[in-house]
Amino acid sequence: MESERSQRMGNACIPLKRIAYCLCLLSALWLTEGKKQAKPKCPAVCTCTKDNALCENARSIPRTVPPDVISLLFTSNSFDVISDDAFIGLPHLEYLFIENNNIKSISRHTFRGLKSLIHLSLANNNLQTLPKDIFKGLDSLTNVDLRGNSFNCDCKLKWLVEWLSHTNATVEDIYCEGPPEYKKRKINSLSTKDFDCIITEFAKSQDLPYQSLSIDTFSYLNDEYVVIAQPFTGKCIFLEWDHVEKTFRNYDNITGMSTVVCKPIVIETQLYIIVAQLFGGSHIYKRDSFANKFIKIQDIEILKIRKPNDIETFKIENNWYFVVADSSKAGFTTIYKWNGNGFYSHQSLHAWYRDTDVEYLEIARPPQTLRTPHLILSSSSQRPVIYQWNKAIQLFTNQTDIPNMEDVYAVKHFSVKGDVYICLTRFIGDSKVMKWGGSSFQDIQRMPSRGSMVFQPLQINNYQYAILGSDYSFTQVYNWDAEKARFVKFQELNVQAPRSFTHVSINKRNFLFASSFKGNTQIYKHVIVDLSA
Repeated sequence: MESERSQRMGNACIPLKRIAYCLCLLSALWLTEGKKQAKPKCPAVCTCTKDNALCENARSIPRTVPPDVISLLFTSNSFDVISDDAFIGLPHLEYLFIENNNIKSISRHTFRGLKSLIHLSLANNNLQTLPKDIFKGLDSLTNVDLRGNSFNCDCKLKWLVEWLSHTNATVEDIYCEGPPEYKKRKINSLSTKDFDCIITEFAKSQDLPYQSLSIDTFSYLNDEYVVIAQPFTGKCIFLEWDHVEKTFRNYDNITGMSTVVCKPIVIETQLYIIVAQLFGGSHIYKRDSFANKFIKIQDIEILKIRKPNDIETFKIENNWYFVVADSSKAGFTTIYKWNGNGFYSHQSLHAWYRDTDVEYLEIARPPQTLRTPHLILSSSSQRPVIYQWNKAIQLFTNQTDIPNMEDVYAVKHFSVKGDVYICLTRFIGDSKVMKWGGSSFQDIQRMPSRGSMVFQPLQINNYQYAILGSDYSFTQVYNWDAEKARFVKFQELNVQAPRSFTHVSINKRNFLFASSFKGNTQIYKHVIVDLSA
């Protein structure tokens, strides 16, 4: 009896438990639903209505703006920086006014996610620039107001000029506050061509632990090589490019004594190296591809070439030549010609003038319009002398000298838009840049120089440089200014007693080799930087 009563009571409790469980479940659902429907309150620094919010005297962008807001205004606030994703969670925002504040910096992704934004105003702040692509993703944007800012129209703002030229949004007129040449100019009317944002520099790439006097580069069997003359070890050191390590490595060498020039010349498919030495005579080597080494094939006559200082190679009417500038009192600057088996003496230009440099170039003399071969000899005992090739007798004949240019150590030439220029190096006094005027070279620029033994022009891609070395101060790198038609200072390099500068191009990489008589041979990489990127 008692057990039946207990069973009935237990059965009666089951509906009560189910009811209690359902009530608990409903309460939980009501609480959850209540949490889902809860909306962020209006921030204390803002005044909010159903669709609008006005925020003043805020120290930062509040993170609890109601998500359904359509229009949002920030004015008279104290924050000066707006970070990424500052307005995240406002998918319905159509009008954003950040006006009359002291905003100095805005991050690139500040407005990320505002796909419904129609009108954006950043008027009357303290912005000097805007990050590139700040408006990216704002596909609905129809109006932008940037007035009342202090924009600096440099390369960092070039992207804005480009954006203004193709955007469909209406943008109020804005003006430059700097730099001085652009002050008060309308940004909307600028062109991307007004910005020169590509700069270059020579960045240190590699040190070679030895001194050097001259450096040359050459192509042989589809590869690029560098040969360096080492005066103290007496070697010609050959370098090749390591495609894995991305550095220059030793390839081979020719051992001699007091080596001053290692001049490569490739005739058809055969490589020859003219090795000029202060002692032990000068020689010619060829590359034996079967033995994979250099073999001496010829001595250069010691009675003419006593103290070689420079070598130039050139080709006239399919004939190969090289000329050796001799700086001894008893030597002869001499031209040698290839005869199919070796080089033989072709012409001695003049004796006992102690020539320090020889330069081959082609210039036109009126009434002729075609350029003809010329040689310029620099000497410690006279002004630079210009020789012209006489086709009839197949010799160079003395023409004239360069007046008022005593003590010129070397002359090197370059061309700009068809005009021929020369750089004249002086150890004492001003070095010069001169331009060929049809019958003579004319002064266009003087460079203060002290202790200079090299003033080397060289072209890398579309950039024309001239590098003035010094034994007593930094090497000055100049860049050619096309508008001014003259060189302007560009960069300083720290090279001890530089003697030559050589451009080497390998695999679309450009390098500058700097020889040093007292320190390590240095390699610089030519770097191109886009300041607008």
